[in-house]
This record gives sequence, structure tokens and C-alpha cells, in this order.
Amino acid sequence: MTGRSPALVAHPIIEVNDVSKWFGDKVANSKLTCSFGQGVTGLLGPNGAGKTTLLRMLAGLTQPSDGTITIDGLDPRGHTKLFERIGLVPEEDAVYEFLTARQYVTYAAQLSGLSEPAQAAADALATVQLAESADRKLGEFSKGMKQRTRVAAAITHRPDILILDEPLNGTDPVQRARLIALIRSLAEGGATVIVSSHVLAEVERIADRVLAMTNGRLAAAGNIEAIRAAMTDIPYRVRVEADDLRALGALLIGHPLITSVTIDRVELVIETNDLGTLGRDLPRLAIDSGIRITRFQPEDMSLEAVFGYLEKRR
Repeated sequence: MTGRSPALVAHPIIEVNDVSKWFGDKVANSKLTCSFGQGVTGLLGPNGAGKTTLLRMLAGLTQPSDGTITIDGLDPRGHTKLFERIGLVPEEDAVYEFLTARQYVTYAAQLSGLSEPAQAAADALATVQLAESADRKLGEFSKGMKQRTRVAAAITHRPDILILDEPLNGTDPVQRARLIALIRSLAEGGATVIVSSHVLAEVERIADRVLAMTNGRLAAAGNIEAIRAAMTDIPYRVRVEADDLRALGALLIGHPLITSVTIDRVELVIETNDLGTLGRDLPRLAIDSGIRITRFQPEDMSLEAVFGYLEKRR
């Protein structure tokens, strides 16, 4: 349908309609309208943006103060059978560390009322690549292994809706890559996956679409590129290291692509409104001038700056 808001999907599974949530005089979410369908949706925002409160409402754990949330047209708070379709990994990473991974995930399968909890647990542990470590105690696991165990517990009953609150927190690069691959594979299997994060690069790697939140409100929707491209009046920042910073800086001053050049200790900080062209032109310029560039690193704007900007545009 033409003209549809990017916060809405064509074939929604979960619909959020004008939802607000407050606790006493504190407003956690304000007039949110969005929807979620198959694939991975990233919920992006700085800490305190209201992401966790929204996820708890989507999972049916908390009731909106105003507005409605439905799953296939039904209110999960009034149709508890819908809980069988939901897998939740909350932000809190507490686990029973005296249990083995197998015992922990089997317990989750039993709570889900599965007829063969042991087999369901074995299948889920294999899915998250923990079959060989299944009989180790959780207290011996790394942060990433604990996170994958918690995901295994959430998928024992094979939910078609998976809600993950900051699942990559504290994981090392290898564990992060494994979790991202797992999340993508579950979505490719037909699940509706919602992943929250405060890290721009993580959401870009995981999600098909992004809902950006700030101060309890929806600030932007679309993909990372669309959100960043919309901010045409904010330049990209690039950090460059070279064997002759002053000479390179002098060459760049007055260049039509460059809005500013500063020397920050051992590097140049360049601001440009055309990152792609700069990335192609700068190496040629350096070679022609006999300057060797050893690092060219675009810098994501801080989330505070991004969301502060988006909030001002509302």
C-alpha cells in the first residue's frame, strides 16, 4: 500500500496502536504506533529510551496504560494461548548457575508443557551450538554461552515470535557473530524476531528494518541507511591516520567534499557530506602527493547525537 508509514509492515503479526505506558508520574512509552512481521526488526535506542517496557508489553507481561497491542488481532493479555507462540529473552542475564545447560533448558521445556521436554531441550541446545557443552554447569559458562543457553530455553517450544532484549550485551566478537547468525537463521525459518540494542552497528548487522526510539517515542523507522541518509545536514565524521598528517590536512582544506579538518593528536578528523566519494578520492589524492594513509575509519555518530537530532525533528 503506497503511503504506508515505514513503522508499519504490509503483513503484520504484532500491531501496536497508539500505545502509552506510565508508572506513576513517569512516562515510559508515549503514543507508539508500529507493527512487526516476519523477519528481524531492530529496536534501536539509547538506554532509557523505553525499549524494554515496549518489549514487555509485546510479550504480554505488562499491560499498556493506553492503546492496544494485538497478535494476529488478539490481545495477548486476554488470550493466554498466545503465550505458546512467544519466546522471550529478557535483558536480565540471571540464570541458575548450579544447573547444567541441559537441566536449565529442560526445565524451560517442562514449564512450556511439552510432552518430551528432554528431547526438546536437546534439539534447542543443538540449534544454538551447545550440544557438546550441555552437561557443564552454567556457572562455568562465558557470558556468550549463557546468552545462547537463554535463547535455547526461549525456543524449546518452537515459538514463531521471538523477543530478545539486548541479547549481545557483554559478548565477545566470536559469541556475537554466533548469536547474530542464530537470530538470522530463526528469522529465515519464518519467525517474527524483535531485537533491541543501543549499538547502531549491531542492529545494522542483525535487522531487516529498524525502529528507532528516544524518550519513549518512536523517532524514526526504516533501515539504517535511510535513517542516516535523512540527516543530510549532519556530516559524516572520518578518522584518518597517515605518515604526514599536516601535509594531508593542508591538501584537504578547501576541498569541496570536506566541511572541516582538524588534527586530533595522531590523526585527522575529517567531516564530509559525501562519505562514498571521499572514500574513493582520498586514496588517489594521497598517492599523488606521496602520502601513505594507514587508517581510514568512518565514525558512527554517538547514539545520543543521532537520537537528539531525530527528537528535534519531530
